[in-house]
Amino acid sequence: MYEGLKILLGGIVADAASRTLHWIYSDKKLKSYIKGKKDIAFFKENKCPFYSVPLGRNSGYGDMAMVMFQTIITSKKKSEILDNFKKNIVRFFGPGSNYWKNLKERKKYKKIKWKRALKGEWLHQNTLETIQNIKAKKRVTGGTKVTETDGFLGALSYYFLVSKEDKEIKKIIRTVGNSHKNELYGLARLKIIDLASKGEENPIQKFIKINQKNIYFKEVIINIKKVLKLKKQNHINVVAKLGKACSDKGNFLSSIHCIITSNNYEPAVIKTIKSGGCNCSRAFFVGTYFAALKNRNIPLTWIKKTNAAKKILEYI
Repeated sequence: MYEGLKILLGGIVADAASRTLHWIYSDKKLKSYIKGKKDIAFFKENKCPFYSVPLGRNSGYGDMAMVMFQTIITSKKKSEILDNFKKNIVRFFGPGSNYWKNLKERKKYKKIKWKRALKGEWLHQNTLETIQNIKAKKRVTGGTKVTETDGFLGALSYYFLVSKEDKEIKKIIRTVGNSHKNELYGLARLKIIDLASKGEENPIQKFIKINQKNIYFKEVIINIKKVLKLKKQNHINVVAKLGKACSDKGNFLSSIHCIITSNNYEPAVIKTIKSGGCNCSRAFFVGTYFAALKNRNIPLTWIKKTNAAKKILEYI
């Protein structure tokens, strides 16, 4: 259990470290914000153009991971986890929550020029659809309009604390993100992190070797091999080509490039922040990966700055 909690902690801290510089797609603006600044992680002033929450808080990605974690530690039986997860998604993100309140506020912004960040949380499209589908009592509740990483976030704690069975993990992923791409790249992330936690010298290459003849992962492996050829290229430039946005496959591939060009947790997360766009979702994957590796420690000062870390540390 300790290993799984450390992995979750690595993602939660990395997400919080990136939060104030989340969703900045203009390289020029991002460079102007961080120029000459020593501390890029946990940037003191919110520069995210869309929403603002207090320093140390997580984005909607980190919050989704924490909702599953809270579900696991409060569920009495394994068989209850999925239903409880759905209930907790509605409770945490749905009507009555700050997330839902800001969803209504955002509708006003559609009619005017976007001038300032909303105060409070930002509800993701996948989460919005999931809540609607849960209320409609659909069998598979995940969103279908986008291929963002929310499903992976929802499945992370389940994978490392409950079960690694593919059938179960796919079901959890599709509870939040119901598309083949959500499932495919979400499962690939989890298996790569798992290989890192098992002490593999090169988890990416090991993933390729294990799944070389696995038709299911054919697309993933082809794309990882393309990224491996870009290893010597500047990360920020590569992310601009592969994808800064929240959606897969670009999000996954940009994260893989960070992993293969980094040696440790802190520089990998800093590199992710500096490359802009949806750096919170990429930082979560990168953070879990390096937290899984042996002797790749999460900075203690970062842990202390992350609000949700306190809840995880209670169980470590």
